[in-house]
Amino acid sequence: MILVSKNLIYKAVYHGARAFIEVFSTLEVEGWENVPTGACLFASNHQSMLDPPLIGSCLPREISFIARRSLFDNPVFGFVIRACHSIPVDRGEADIGAIRAALGALAAGEGLLIFPEGTRSHDGNIAEPKAGAGLLACKSGVPVVPIHIRGARDVLPRGANFPVGSARIRVRFGKAMAPSEYDPGAAHRERSIEASRRILERIKSLPDCAEPGL
Repeated sequence: MILVSKNLIYKAVYHGARAFIEVFSTLEVEGWENVPTGACLFASNHQSMLDPPLIGSCLPREISFIARRSLFDNPVFGFVIRACHSIPVDRGEADIGAIRAALGALAAGEGLLIFPEGTRSHDGNIAEPKAGAGLLACKSGVPVVPIHIRGARDVLPRGANFPVGSARIRVRFGKAMAPSEYDPGAAHRERSIEASRRILERIKSLPDCAEPGL
């Protein structure tokens, strides 16, 4: 797998993340054949701060990310993640600017990573969905690629700033969902949250997701 990019900062983060992950884990990536070209949402369960660079380093193309606004407060780190196409969002409220930026990235044919749970799991189990992923999916009408991550929490759990151990990490890309599979229709009273629920159910349904703590 070779990343095609002229963005030197993105390439440095891409290869640095992969090297870091391979030092602290054995990485298995499955389902590359399910990743479409062009605009799509990559929707994953959220175990660890490792998840965005982990998924980014598993793809041979640049993608965009949604990140909480506080991560941009550090000038150096903020510069790096902006160069890696990260979109700042105010957590816990309807951030119209972030929604427009995300939809703009999808309209430009980019891939965008989002976590339907909204934040990292506290206990390793997949939490209830938030409306954001469903909102972007329904408004954009792009394919949604479900992703299941296993093992990242064992390396860097919530609350840890440094790796706490090594593990076998597996990233599995499922078959892309068409709008008819996730969108209940404009007449549905809770359209966005229902779409997020359907996306998260697809993530849960990926093989061997029924193991304890996944």
